[in-house]
Amino acid sequence: MTGAAAPAWTSLQVFDDAEPRLAAMNMAIDEALLEHAQVRSLRFYRWRRPSLSFGYFGRYADARELGDERDLVRRWTGGGMVLHGSDLTYSIIIPKTSDDGIAGSRLVYEQIHETIRRVLSAGPAEIALAVTDAPKISDACFANPVTADVLVHGRKIAGAAQRRTRAGLLHQGSIQYEALPAGFPETFAAELCPRHTQINFTSQLLTRAEELAVTRYGSEAWLRRR
Repeated sequence: MTGAAAPAWTSLQVFDDAEPRLAAMNMAIDEALLEHAQVRSLRFYRWRRPSLSFGYFGRYADARELGDERDLVRRWTGGGMVLHGSDLTYSIIIPKTSDDGIAGSRLVYEQIHETIRRVLSAGPAEIALAVTDAPKISDACFANPVTADVLVHGRKIAGAAQRRTRAGLLHQGSIQYEALPAGFPETFAAELCPRHTQINFTSQLLTRAEELAVTRYGSEAWLRRR
């Protein structure tokens, strides 16, 4: 699958979250961004320790088995289990108040991954989007390409999960590709929206994220709910 239309975004705020954070705080910041967002935002983030995130409907026991000594966190979005630490992790928030609204979740997924494919296509590898869902062989997200995931020689290197709320759409993605070119984050942001702006977190947003990290993502009740 190639040739999907690029997103016609007229504004985008970019947060390059350079501080490596604990797993619970990373998930909490994404939710707080959705709560506070007035325009589209793109966040790149890092992990303080090797971690594993698993989808809202995932089973804690399965995550514990795969995660071994990693920090575990249950995402607000769906999907399978994802190992974090050496990947490039990002989130995109599209608020309901966007000037042209929110496209369907599947279309947003395809547009974002097509943008990743386009940026990486300058290299020597064969980059494509998956044209269909592969048979599920594992609860590990990167073992099971689904339609519009990014593939290199047939291997999944970029996947994502989403959640839509009354506030808008949260898209959480991971890129696991050892040949990711230098400057990829800036090029990716520019492809999504040439007129993007760099921005820092407000103290209000971080305070809300710290609250969510304690009451939700860092709590045993949330982690072990299934």
